[in-house]
Amino acid sequence: MKHTLLKTYCTLFCLLSSFLLFAIPPGDDSDTGDLESADAPAAPINGKLFVLAIAGILFAYYTFKKLREKQAA
Repeated sequence: MKHTLLKTYCTLFCLLSSFLLFAIPPGDDSDTGDLESADAPAAPINGKLFVLAIAGILFAYYTFKKLREKQAA
């Protein structure tokens, strides 16, 4: 029980500290004080969607395979 509680605290600490890293907005040098600018580059997520789709398909295959093995036993 003691080790489970310690692992839970460590996991939550790492998870919540990573949220804090992204919660602080970057500074802005413009006169308007707006965080968005017209010359900001777009976020390149199109290339990552293909990898994410493949990972999702592999995870679903693995999950269904484990479920079938468990039901067969």
